[in-house]
Amino acid sequence: MIKKTLYYIYDPMCSWCYAFSKTFKILKEELSDDINIVYIAGGLAINTDETMTKEMALNIENIWKTIEKQTNTSFNYDFWKNNIPRRSTYLSCQAVIAAKLQNKEVEMLEKIQEFYYLKALNPSDKDILIKAAIEINLDINKFQLDLYSKGTKDLLTKDLKKRDSLRVQSFPSLVLQYKKEAYPINISFDNTKAMVNQINDLSTNVYF
Repeated sequence: MIKKTLYYIYDPMCSWCYAFSKTFKILKEELSDDINIVYIAGGLAINTDETMTKEMALNIENIWKTIEKQTNTSFNYDFWKNNIPRRSTYLSCQAVIAAKLQNKEVEMLEKIQEFYYLKALNPSDKDILIKAAIEINLDINKFQLDLYSKGTKDLLTKDLKKRDSLRVQSFPSLVLQYKKEAYPINISFDNTKAMVNQINDLSTNVYF
């Protein structure tokens, strides 16, 4: 039997993805065993040493406040006082991919989100990503080599191409695929049942 694939397209430093994380965890538990879940790193912003403008930092902080009101998700606003933020997420994507090479993709994603949104640490910084790797018990030497390796960068490029082929333009996104057919799933931050029903309805569609 060919399994259906549910692609989860995310970015570790996407605040909406962080707000969706608890809901997605519940969703995964409620899906049938014939659905294979694949994480795709979305790549919000390429690596750069340039700091955010004050306007951009304020805009993102305001997005956090909007998410907090709409989803009851907690944020640590000390991040904006304690760090020099950069609009750079590719390295954190590479960190998740490097952790995937040690079978701890989800653990790294969750740890980055914890560091960023709850502990006010900057996952654009290599040292913070190494700290995250230590906390989830990765082989640190291998992780540091993989973090910047051509293989990891190639895997990120592959993810970005897959993101584009699925026509994803926002994060988080869910896309159900079987053979050549792909269907976007309506994201809900508080209604897991609606997403499960949509996935199940598609799974019984004639195209499957």
